[in-house]
Amino acid sequence: MRWKEQLLTLTPYQPGKSIDSVKRQYNLDQIVKLASNENPFGCSKKVLSALQSHEVGFAIYPDGYATNLRESLAAFLRVEQEELIFGNGSDNLIQIISRALLHPDASTVMAAPTFSQYKHNAVIEGAVIKEVPLVNGDHDLDGMLQAIDEKTNIVWLCSPNNPTGTYIPENNLVSFLDSVPPEVLVVLDEAYFEYAVAVDYYDSIVLTRKYQNLIVLRTFSKIYGLASLRIGYGVANPKIIAALEPAREPFNVSSFGQLAAVAALSDKEFVEECQMVNRKGLEQYYQFCEQNQLTYYPSQTNFILIDFNEDGDKVFQYLLERGYIVRSGKALGFPTSVRITVGSFEQNEGLLKVLKEFLRESRVEQHQGK
Repeated sequence: MRWKEQLLTLTPYQPGKSIDSVKRQYNLDQIVKLASNENPFGCSKKVLSALQSHEVGFAIYPDGYATNLRESLAAFLRVEQEELIFGNGSDNLIQIISRALLHPDASTVMAAPTFSQYKHNAVIEGAVIKEVPLVNGDHDLDGMLQAIDEKTNIVWLCSPNNPTGTYIPENNLVSFLDSVPPEVLVVLDEAYFEYAVAVDYYDSIVLTRKYQNLIVLRTFSKIYGLASLRIGYGVANPKIIAALEPAREPFNVSSFGQLAAVAALSDKEFVEECQMVNRKGLEQYYQFCEQNQLTYYPSQTNFILIDFNEDGDKVFQYLLERGYIVRSGKALGFPTSVRITVGSFEQNEGLLKVLKEFLRESRVEQHQGK
């Protein structure tokens, strides 16, 4: 087989451990998964009601235009229907954009560390990849501008950023967009948009009206709690959408996903409640870090990256054996950290209790080693 050479050394995306596999491996009755930034409160009851009361024909293809969802989302965002594109999660949209614009004679610019799928798809397309290191957890926008050259086709911005939870303030973002050449597409990935509460957070939809080379990506997988249904969307100038559409595979959003997303949009109270409880949950982690002199990035998301000054895999394994699945920072570019999804109050309390035990044992080991 004459495979693309880059595929032979490219590691597939590594999902977090499943609850069932951990239960079996460690003979545990109860597992709390706080690894993939899912909503611990599930989805809106309106979604469940819609799915239960509506018959979807299994033998019939989904609406390839996502008509009902397109109409509902356009009204919700106050945009034109032609400004929307839908994907099987926002990951699918990242893939579509990469397929449309990247090739061996093109380059792409991104932060490092950031969401892994930007680089992953660029490798598959054979593009030149320019990674600009974060500065104190933030995008180095000046460095990213300097990395843009005549072959650059895409610049990726993840705000709030995964895995740090940091964001780009409005003034910095606008200044950056003013400086990017108009032929370069800026992809603003806002998977965690609904969790952001910073006073200087921007209105990205308004920015798509001003900047004709900007596309905003969002998802129903996070605060809306529809991760298993895989539905994301992009907002951009109609010319960008029209150019991307041929690279989108047919029927890429399921009938169930479309139905659920429409219902989810109608429950503003659920989203507001989840945002409020999430902020309280983050405070639990902030207090823990401050009490134990641990560094962390203040987060605009539903997760927190904490530096334990220990091998991240060691912290991960300790928690795993005690029934808590988190994400080691080792694979995320932060080898002494772990990334923890904010759960319910009780889930956070349980995990923090185990972490306190870990710190106590670790400090005893360090003392004995001296």
